[in-house]
Amino acid sequence: MYDILNLYNEQYDPMKPVIGLDEKSKQLIEDKRRPIPMKPGSVERYDYEYVRRGTANIFVAVEPKGGKRITLVTAQRTKRDFAFFLRDIVDKHYPHVKLLRIVLDNLNTHNQSSLYENFGEEEAQRILRRIEFHYTPKHASWLNVAEIEIGVMDIECTDRRIKNIEMLAKEVDAWAARRNEQRKNKVDAYCKKMEH
Repeated sequence: MYDILNLYNEQYDPMKPVIGLDEKSKQLIEDKRRPIPMKPGSVERYDYEYVRRGTANIFVAVEPKGGKRITLVTAQRTKRDFAFFLRDIVDKHYPHVKLLRIVLDNLNTHNQSSLYENFGEEEAQRILRRIEFHYTPKHASWLNVAEIEIGVMDIECTDRRIKNIEMLAKEVDAWAARRNEQRKNKVDAYCKKMEH
């Protein structure tokens, strides 16, 4: 526990950022009947019946001190999906950092074997040289900032009926872009205020 708390307490270093990574399963649900739209004085109304369209997975990585969120919607949550998301984070989102310190829980896919099984030894080692895993203690995944961000995502975006994976991916991407832009605007406003 103290390992994670000490990481969060460190001074921000853009060359050694700390990010939280987690995922959430999302049930895909379509309305059986068209909802009654909201109007002044009444909320939108849904019928209790729905059509279940399977599930999808939402990966969320968040760098709280850098104000950055990265999301990916996948059809499932496998070692392969985790490995490709991790490689994408390292190569596309953090290509110039020295070391990514990643906080995650002890899920069976959250380990080095995911990389070795999907990319082979050379590629796995290339990626692993740039990351350092920090695991939350069992029954303490709440220490992962990605858990908090997923809670915000649920409140602001995904806590409703979404009928297919394409719509889910579009909504989650828009939500993450908005959250990243809000953070950027707050930092810019703070910096301008400090200049005066």
